[in-house]
Amino acid sequence: MPELLSLSFLPLFVFALIAILNALTFPRLRRIYNPQLPITNPPISILIPMRNEAGIIAETVRSLLSQDYPGLEILILDDNSTDNSAEIARAAANGDSRLRVIAGKPLPPGWLGKVWACHQLSEQANGGILLFTDADVRWGSGAVSALMDESQRMQADLLTVWPTQITQTWGERLVVPLMGFSILAYLPVLAIHHIPWPVFAAANGQCLFFRREAYLKIGGHAAIKNKIVDDMAFAYAVKRNKLRLRMADANGLIQTRMYQNWPQARDGFAKNILAGHGDSVILLLFSAFFHWWLFIAPWFLLASLILVFRFSLVTEYCLLVTVSILTRALTAATSRQRIQDAIFMPVSVFLMTLIAFQSIRWRFTGGPQWKGRTLTQ
Repeated sequence: MPELLSLSFLPLFVFALIAILNALTFPRLRRIYNPQLPITNPPISILIPMRNEAGIIAETVRSLLSQDYPGLEILILDDNSTDNSAEIARAAANGDSRLRVIAGKPLPPGWLGKVWACHQLSEQANGGILLFTDADVRWGSGAVSALMDESQRMQADLLTVWPTQITQTWGERLVVPLMGFSILAYLPVLAIHHIPWPVFAAANGQCLFFRREAYLKIGGHAAIKNKIVDDMAFAYAVKRNKLRLRMADANGLIQTRMYQNWPQARDGFAKNILAGHGDSVILLLFSAFFHWWLFIAPWFLLASLILVFRFSLVTEYCLLVTVSILTRALTAATSRQRIQDAIFMPVSVFLMTLIAFQSIRWRFTGGPQWKGRTLTQ
């Protein structure tokens, strides 16, 4: 047991230090321009792939058309929706010429659906800035202007922003915030910004704010046409091409509710998690074991020590549990999630294990399933 304690404490201590550093240094979008920065207003193309989003697309369109940034065009590609998403999007625009809804072309061999949709959008875009986002992202007042301000302040070739995640059901609350935890506790943002190695790279496909020249230099979506985790593929490509990858927290200006319940959250994460581990089942299983070792095993060991009255080690294991809870709580506070849910970190890790096994099952039964499609790499 003492050996397990020492081995567990080191990574937990490192994660806690990274979380503290990121809490202090992670950039956040601001609603007001920096008066010291000469801001220009290049035209922005907002590019949204859409498939069966009838329930939310109207709100998205209206929030984008109400932005105060001049020179916007909004392109939505209807990716063979089986509902009336396209008609709802057009109706929400109420004749505003800044919105165009494009019918998607058939999926060619070797491409994945969303990547092909984004590629078609890029070919239709006129802006010097290409903003790829999702249909379920909600845009607060001044959000696009804040993106441009932050991008120019950082001189970013790709600015990726982490929207504030809206969660309501327990399945969402226990799983979705782990996105923020993995970024804020595992990757120092200063390393992402200033160390050129691709290992220090991350991106979020919910908001990819490209300079057009940078997008073309890395080959656009054609260069990643078969990548399930397309945002990470872009992050690596930007680093390899010695371009500036920058990250920021949306600070409540940009929000999204990714899933509505546990089955959606399970399947949504399961379609990406194996690809995010290099399509390696062994690596994914190791990751699951590692997180059980750090975030679940100490709880069981602590309970067993109390039951057998071995109180000499209770303090040490309490320290392990406390560090894991406080680290999760800090990342929740930084990303505007429920701080009190940190106490359920072992449950969150257990649910992520179920997601991992769902992904592995799909791996051997035809590929990930999403929105009525089978995804293959």
